[in-house]
Amino acid sequence: MATGMWNGGAPTIVSIAERAGVSIASVSRVLNGQGARRDTVERVRRAAAELGYVPNAVARSLKDGRTRQLTFAMPDIGNPVYVAMVRAIQSVTKAAGYRLLLHSTDAVAEDELAVLRSLGDRTSDGLILCPIRITDAHIDALTHAAGPVVVIGSLPDGVPVDSVRADSVAGVALAVAHLHETGRRRIAFLGGPPDTVPGHNRDLGYRTALAAHGLPYDERLVVHTEFGIDSGSAAAERLLPAGPDAIFCANDQLALGAAHALLARGLRVPGDVAVAGMDNSTLAQAGWPPLTSVDLGSSERGRHAAELLLDRLEDRAVHGAFPEPRTTTAPPRLVVRASTAPATDP
Repeated sequence: MATGMWNGGAPTIVSIAERAGVSIASVSRVLNGQGARRDTVERVRRAAAELGYVPNAVARSLKDGRTRQLTFAMPDIGNPVYVAMVRAIQSVTKAAGYRLLLHSTDAVAEDELAVLRSLGDRTSDGLILCPIRITDAHIDALTHAAGPVVVIGSLPDGVPVDSVRADSVAGVALAVAHLHETGRRRIAFLGGPPDTVPGHNRDLGYRTALAAHGLPYDERLVVHTEFGIDSGSAAAERLLPAGPDAIFCANDQLALGAAHALLARGLRVPGDVAVAGMDNSTLAQAGWPPLTSVDLGSSERGRHAAELLLDRLEDRAVHGAFPEPRTTTAPPRLVVRASTAPATDP
């Protein structure tokens, strides 16, 4: 084919085919990643570069109605729990040919709602959302979302989206039972904000577990604070006057902070006070002593959420509609480490 026929303007697959000396169909296959002979791929890419061709992903998305992009919106991109979820989600979505966009909401409701509403802009084919608070505005936005959404977390009954839950109540029961078995009787609770879903569920689990072991609920042994290492340290200081022999923390960040505060006071962990956390994140393994923690299946929940979202995209493509919403629950398991060794006799 002649190579001097292109007269300027935006390069097209026709002009690339002329420059490379191949068919238009071959150019289309190469540019869409559908495979071709090595020499053909090299010629097409060289011709595209010489002509200044830039793939127009937006145009392709308008043509087939899909961006091949998915979004994961989480409260805290620095929390190891969400890092584990990202890795699990990306392993599933990447294998299916999707790019994963990450968005940190800082647990701000308006930011979460904005991400939900952005599905109508067609910048993403679907959304995995991790809200720690569920408001009426969330329920309305989820109900009227312009694309498929999967929530990692608990939702009220009747919200028409898929969800992947952790059983925090059962997880707390495992930790309190373990602490009771090791001889602890003044088991304190360092919880997250009670107006959040995890904060509420873990507080409920703590109260339920105490009752199951015949232990009284003592307000002096309970402190609620923001999730974070520094918050855990400050909250543990507030618990010490009540004389706890164990502190169960609503996540590993709080537990690590509590352990730091105890050690700074010259107290032994676990000799004087045992410490247990929740999430079994990398923080639990990196602390000293290594922290006992309840594994809530962060990676498993991320993988399930990605699989559910891809199923929804397939449902829309094939059937044009969504079946009834589905909910899965990751079972908790207790990972025992040195921070909760059995209490010694005085």
